[in-house]
Amino acid sequence: MLAPKKVKHRKWRRGDQIKGNATRMNTVAFGDYGLKSLEASWVTARQIESARRAIVGYIERGGEIFIRLFPDKPITAKGSEMPMGKGKGAVDHYVAIVKPGTVMFEMKGVSQESARKALQLAAYKLPVKSKFVSKHLA
Repeated sequence: MLAPKKVKHRKWRRGDQIKGNATRMNTVAFGDYGLKSLEASWVTARQIESARRAIVGYIERGGEIFIRLFPDKPITAKGSEMPMGKGKGAVDHYVAIVKPGTVMFEMKGVSQESARKALQLAAYKLPVKSKFVSKHLA
């Protein structure tokens, strides 16, 4: 799964709720078709990998996939039945912050119908509502 090789700070603060729309990564840049989020959420490394596998499984050997997300925000967790206090928990997993309008996955080298179906399968694996977008239509 995706995770940073090296981080400046091992544990981050949670931050406030995700505000505003995406001002970067909001257009199809590398491929011909993309999957754009319509909501704000955290997307875990597991969810990204699951969506990637769904796409690869559908298109088999055709086309090229671009993952525009990278989970760089560390999320900590404390053990079950831990008493209050005793400090902040260890890093449990990593998430990518997704704003509305973020293009999460892109594809090229496949037909539009095939790309639409593959990205729809990936969308089922993600915690955000999303839509299929095309470079030529957007």
